[in-house]
Amino acid sequence: MKFAVLVFPGSNCDIDCYKAVEEIGESVDYVWHTATDLSAYDCILVPGGFSYGDYLRCGAISRFAPVMAEVAKAAEQGKFILGICNGFQILTEAGLLPGALRRNESMKFRCHDTVLKVVNNDTPFTREYGKNEEVIIPIAHGEGNYYCDEETLETLKRNNQIVFTYGDNPNGSIADIAGICNERGNVIGMMPHPERAVNTLFGSEDGKRMFTSILKSWRDSHDTASIS
Repeated sequence: MKFAVLVFPGSNCDIDCYKAVEEIGESVDYVWHTATDLSAYDCILVPGGFSYGDYLRCGAISRFAPVMAEVAKAAEQGKFILGICNGFQILTEAGLLPGALRRNESMKFRCHDTVLKVVNNDTPFTREYGKNEEVIIPIAHGEGNYYCDEETLETLKRNNQIVFTYGDNPNGSIADIAGICNERGNVIGMMPHPERAVNTLFGSEDGKRMFTSILKSWRDSHDTASIS
């Protein structure tokens, strides 16, 4: 399996994502924001940081980078897309996920471990977790307050698109939402950083199962395709 880690001017969690993929022993490349071909990759990681300095609005400039047209194409093809923190913001700005991320309710940057509940473990990213399992994943954001209108929220609930919720909501997100997926389930965005929780040396390895889940999902899909 081959992973791509996108790099925008101002990305600062790209190395973390790269190392997380190395932790599970798979192939990974850094891909610059000007790239116009992602066909070689099976999973695209959109990392955290301050893309373009978060000027204008978090993710709003990155949304127009040439590589994002390729991300949209990959999503349409059913490839796995994971947006983390600023990456989540970029995916909402690009219309690949519904809703928006606003300033934390406290108006302060929050950086600490959080307890997440795995609400939906039936996605390619969460299949190795138990339903309603609680995991420890760190956050580091100033604009992680997820918001959507009531109609969208009801759609997310009805389609089981809420993937993670906070045990102790650190930012004011509606319905305690920490991460969501698209209806198809191959695109996920989350504010907490699973790539910073892949080894006990970091305080938790609960994030590692996100990456092993992706790998297992990819292998299973290819095994099925080879049989058919």
